[in-house]
Amino acid sequence: MKPTLLVLAAGMGSRYGKLKQMDAFGPNGETIIDYSLYDAINAGFGKVVFIIREFFKEEFVNYFQHKLDGRIEVEFVTQELYKVPEGSTYNQEREKPWGTAHAIWVAKDVIHEPFGVINADDYYGVDSFYQLAGFLKDSVQNSNKDYSVIGYYLRNTLSEHGTVNRGVCTVDPDNNLVDIRECVKIKRDEDCIIKYPDNDDFKFLSENTLVSMNMWGFMPSYFDYCTDSFTHFLQENGEKLTSEFYIPTLIDELIKNNVLNVKVIDTESDWFGVTYQEDKPFVMEKIRDLITKGVYPEKLWT
Repeated sequence: MKPTLLVLAAGMGSRYGKLKQMDAFGPNGETIIDYSLYDAINAGFGKVVFIIREFFKEEFVNYFQHKLDGRIEVEFVTQELYKVPEGSTYNQEREKPWGTAHAIWVAKDVIHEPFGVINADDYYGVDSFYQLAGFLKDSVQNSNKDYSVIGYYLRNTLSEHGTVNRGVCTVDPDNNLVDIRECVKIKRDEDCIIKYPDNDDFKFLSENTLVSMNMWGFMPSYFDYCTDSFTHFLQENGEKLTSEFYIPTLIDELIKNNVLNVKVIDTESDWFGVTYQEDKPFVMEKIRDLITKGVYPEKLWT
C-alpha cells in the first residue's frame, strides 16, 4: 500500500499579501507545491490530498489536476469553519477555520492509509520525502500508535523579513519526541539572539533547537484521536473568535497521555519557505540553484 501525502494549502497568506501557495517560483511558473509533489511521487507516495478553501477551489483544481493526471491519485478537500464534529457548537461570528489539526481532520473521509503531512508553502528537500515515505511504508506492519515528524534545526528555518511560528521539539536520547509546543513570533534580533514573546517577557531558543516544519508521518488512527480532542477543544474554546487547534497541540496531548510514540527523523535536506513577499527572491534563487545542480529538470512536468 502506497502512503498518501496531505498538503495543507488552505492558508490565506495574510502576511504574504496573496495566495502564496499559487504563486510562481520556478522558471516556468512552478509553485513550491510542484517541487514537493515531484519529490513525493519519486519517493513512492501514491495519492495527494489538497486541503484548500472553497473560494479558490476551482482555480486550484484547474492548476493541478491536469498536470498530475496519470502521475498520482488526487483529492481536493475544503477546510471550512462549519466542518466540526457532530454536536459541536461555536461562536457564529467567527470567520476563519480552526487551524492545522482541524485542516487534517477534514480529510477523514478520503484517507484510510498511512499518510504524510506538509505545508504548501515550504520546500522540504528530496531526502525528507524518501525518509518519510520509508517510515510510512514500514508503518503498515507497525502499530497505529507509531507516528513520526521530520526535524529541522531552527537556524535553518528563520526569515530575515519577519517573525515565524515553529513547533519546538524536545527529544529523548532515542530520538523520540517528548514534548512539542507551538512558539509564535520567533525572530533573530540584531544581536543574533533568537527569541519569542511569552506573556510580558521573552523566551530564548538555541539555533540548534529541533523544530517541526509540519512534515509529519501519521496513521489513520489520527482521525479518531483528533475527533475526540477537537470536540473537547471546541467545548473549551468554541466561543473564542481567534482560538486555533494546532497539530502540535494535539500531538503533545497524545504523547503526554502515553497514547503515541513519535519518532523524530533527522534529515540533511535543506528547508526554505515563504512567509513574506520579501522572501520570494531568495526562494526563487534557491530553486534556480537546485536546477543548476541537477536536482530538478528545467521543465518539471515534461
